[in-house]
Amino acid sequence: MTSSSDRSPAVDVLPSKTYEIRTYGCQMNVHDSERLSGLLEDAGYVRAPEGSDGEADVVVFNTCAVRENADNKLYGNLGHLAPKKASRPGMQIAVGGCLAQKDRDTIVKRAPWVDVVFGTHNIGKLPVLLERARVQEEAQVEIAESLEAFPSTLPTRRESAYAAWVSISVGCNNTCTFCIVPALRGKEKDRRPGDILAEIEALVAEGVSEITLLGQNVNAYGSDIGDREAFSKLLRACGTIDGLERVRFTSPHPRDFTDDVIAAMAETPNVMPQLHMPLQSGSDPVLKAMRRSYRQERFLGIIDKVRAAIPHAAISTDIIVGFPGETEEDFQQTLHVVREARFAQAFTFQYSKRPGTPAAEMDGQIPKKVVQERYERLVALQEEISWEENKKQVGRTLELMVAEGEGRKDDATRRLSGRAPDNRLVHFTKPEQEVRPGDLVTVEITYAAPHHLLAEGAVLDVRRTRAGDAWEKRNTQQAAPPAGVLLGLPKVGVPEPLPAVTGGCAVD
Repeated sequence: MTSSSDRSPAVDVLPSKTYEIRTYGCQMNVHDSERLSGLLEDAGYVRAPEGSDGEADVVVFNTCAVRENADNKLYGNLGHLAPKKASRPGMQIAVGGCLAQKDRDTIVKRAPWVDVVFGTHNIGKLPVLLERARVQEEAQVEIAESLEAFPSTLPTRRESAYAAWVSISVGCNNTCTFCIVPALRGKEKDRRPGDILAEIEALVAEGVSEITLLGQNVNAYGSDIGDREAFSKLLRACGTIDGLERVRFTSPHPRDFTDDVIAAMAETPNVMPQLHMPLQSGSDPVLKAMRRSYRQERFLGIIDKVRAAIPHAAISTDIIVGFPGETEEDFQQTLHVVREARFAQAFTFQYSKRPGTPAAEMDGQIPKKVVQERYERLVALQEEISWEENKKQVGRTLELMVAEGEGRKDDATRRLSGRAPDNRLVHFTKPEQEVRPGDLVTVEITYAAPHHLLAEGAVLDVRRTRAGDAWEKRNTQQAAPPAGVLLGLPKVGVPEPLPAVTGGCAVD
């Protein structure tokens, strides 16, 4: 007979409460949601099965405030959950993110069945606030005015075993008239370089082989710590980390994109030949009205320098059509920049009022019909250029990192999908040898479409990696039926690399 003193406390099993997180907006929110998942799992919750649709014990909305109808979407979703919550005693609903930071007490007034409202600066408080709401039986609204803990110090449940976001800064010092991010996430705050590199090294030790450095204005990194070359130094330091195959970053700002960063990209082998450089408009008067601190000539000059240093770089961008006061001549200047820059991809947006921004109150709001017509012309031009640029890849031999869930038709076509060094999506013939997400394969490109490439021949080489091992290990563990939540053993995994996020608050 075994005495109680012989039993390890790690086998005590808690009743498993489930959670679901719904994420809206930019990659910073995606990263924050990984932290929220880690916090909840650290507190004993387990993720609800896919498709649970509000059946979890805790439903968390991580919101975005950059769209005109963001609040309507939130309250519609909250209204959908109201009857479910009424029929399930103990169910809790929490609202966080930028809209929570902005609207604060309004949320519980409009949706009194919400249990917790928390902001962008205190995501680490979520488990405590949920417990306080349960004990006190009343809504808890807690919005911090400044950052309480850097997000990367919090527990994490990463969505990918082989790729990870690494936040290097939060907040933004710019005052773009269409953007509300500085008001909600505050002034830029940088992490210490040593802390960033320590996190990357720990991730690589877990099997991660690709990292994306993340910041609202990522290449302004160093302004908070007084080093104008801090970002280029950080890129070069990433090049010294053994086992780190690929380094990406998003999103930079043309104002802060300096020659030392271009040199670091070109001279550091594991920094990928990819750049997402937001344009927003090609018109100098519109850029001035947007308070974008560069003009067309400066932007195209950066593109030229990047192409000279990194000839095969794929450059993508963000463009807003129909900003207040935009004339047909202004729009033609945007088309001119698109033709000159020859972006591999452009994320294009029709301007919509973002509550709380100066642009929402500007004269010269453009009629919807005009904005739509300009938008369609821009998309058609960019589709043509994307296709032409992709055709240049035919015949090239590329090493791909095998991706998870990026090819919707892969099962039907007996293909797999991966990302090229420049982040282009490639579908390739499934080899006889087993390959796993995170492994590397070498292929020859045989066909180009506007948004993807094909490698229809046999795979030339397969390189199994520690990242693939990590993916296999994690999926083997997940396949085992859960027996409950073990005390002191939170789940920590590792986000699959995403194409540049289509707008939102981390895109500057």
